[in-house]
Amino acid sequence: MSLLRTVRRAAVAALALSAIAVGMSQGALAAEPKVLGSFKDWNAFAFDEGGHKVCYMSSQPKKKEPAGAKRGDIYVLITHRPGEKSFDVVSFIAGYSFKKESEATVDVGPKAFKLFTDGETAWARDADTDKALVAAMKDAKGKPMVMKGTSGRGTKTADTYSLDGMAEAYGAINTACGVKR
Repeated sequence: MSLLRTVRRAAVAALALSAIAVGMSQGALAAEPKVLGSFKDWNAFAFDEGGHKVCYMSSQPKKKEPAGAKRGDIYVLITHRPGEKSFDVVSFIAGYSFKKESEATVDVGPKAFKLFTDGETAWARDADTDKALVAAMKDAKGKPMVMKGTSGRGTKTADTYSLDGMAEAYGAINTACGVKR
């Protein structure tokens, strides 16, 4: 993977996480993302960035293991940036720094996906894997999604996400960003 793609994905995740934080704060004004809706365990948002629309959806895990581990905010995000022709970018914010040069894995039903890690974030290696991961999430039929990783301190973690409402939130970001999927 090119360094440019890695840096770009890190910026996408950081921006989306910032937008979530801004959206949750009460004092936000112009930078506040528009809430498209809450769909069971998922939320959908849109905002303008430099004249281009960005749409994303997020969820937090229902279960975090080990339960007592000290961690920051934990999210999964799916982001569309039509102005950059970037769609279905899946990123996981782990709430800790991953072990350097480690991989994380995501299990959705019987399907498993390997992710690369950088800092606190894990991503698919390419757009085809992002697309396949989103398709698996939509087809999961009530099964959970589990993201596993290893922290810089060697702690193995497993975060279990509900996919209830995922398809509806995905539909909302597609509509808001004019994406036909």
